[in-house]
Amino acid sequence: MKRPLIIGGGLAGPAAAIRLARGGHPPVLLERQAGAHDKICGEFLSVEAVGMLAALGVDTGRLGALPIDRVRLAAGRWAIERRLPFTAHSVRRRTLDAVLLDEAERSGATVHRGVHAQRLVEGGVETDHGVMTEGAVVLATGKHPMSGTPRRQAPGIPLVDDLVGFKQYRRATPALARRLTRTVLVVAYDGGYAGVQLVAPDVVNLCLVLAKPHVRACGGRWDRISDRLAREPALAPVFNGEPLMERPLTISGVPYGFLAEPHRDDAVYRLGDQAAVIPSFCGDGMAIAIHSGCLLADALHQGASPAEYHARLRLATVPPVHTAMRIQRVVRSMPGRLALLAGFAAIPGAVRVLARATRVAPPPA
Repeated sequence: MKRPLIIGGGLAGPAAAIRLARGGHPPVLLERQAGAHDKICGEFLSVEAVGMLAALGVDTGRLGALPIDRVRLAAGRWAIERRLPFTAHSVRRRTLDAVLLDEAERSGATVHRGVHAQRLVEGGVETDHGVMTEGAVVLATGKHPMSGTPRRQAPGIPLVDDLVGFKQYRRATPALARRLTRTVLVVAYDGGYAGVQLVAPDVVNLCLVLAKPHVRACGGRWDRISDRLAREPALAPVFNGEPLMERPLTISGVPYGFLAEPHRDDAVYRLGDQAAVIPSFCGDGMAIAIHSGCLLADALHQGASPAEYHARLRLATVPPVHTAMRIQRVVRSMPGRLALLAGFAAIPGAVRVLARATRVAPPPA
């Protein structure tokens, strides 16, 4: 088998590279950034993701990951807190991604940092360093497509792509740090929702989405968006903390609900958000990315075509993505948000059931 060419060095790409290299097929991996960098991500690692990383040789505990075993859900002045049916971890993506890339190199993969893959061309991939010709082309480039590789949405579920994502680290006051210890805060509001969790003893990751009409109503300005969100009772303590980034990271048009449709003419293998995009509030996006990388490695070892691989991945991702999209539709209205909180309050096991329904199972060892 010719060496696979993996484009993208986030979570999915290195996971596939590690498993391929250890199976005797070391790939070539291209990462457009030359060094470690932050990404728009809630940085919530589910227990499934932690287990998959451990199987790849990455101990999240040694990376300074913080445990999370509680969730606080809030909408307006209403809030409820419940224990999660597992212990998750919180870890910075810049740290985790760098460790995974290093592990891929140690496993035998060839990693080229600072190389930008621009588009698929006949016989290979055109980059800013010239055309690279290898074997199977694997796309792990995130939520948006690369030129020359159009994506097909599977039928049965509409996309929600009118949201803009923001991420900012902020200093946690002592009171907020105590309140968020071992806890992830999820706040639903008109036009979107936010996730907040500690990534260090005195640093919180604020990751949120807001519908485009609401962003336009704020003139597209972060200071006005911040002022608006700071009026949410559950988010006010977060915005009281000093911002640790001059400007938030931003992404527009996140295609929530995207599921790549398997097709016999598929020319590339898609990983992570190139294959399935689950709403962020579920906290399972990183698990899906790692799962897809491991599944891809097994598929290539077995000589599976892109369509065969995508069909296998859909079996694992369709149930959690469909469930998460139903919840997202509910929380877009205030009555829906309050009804959901009332349901969680009335049924003690509801959070546990929904958490499990939006999880992807680990791939075979």
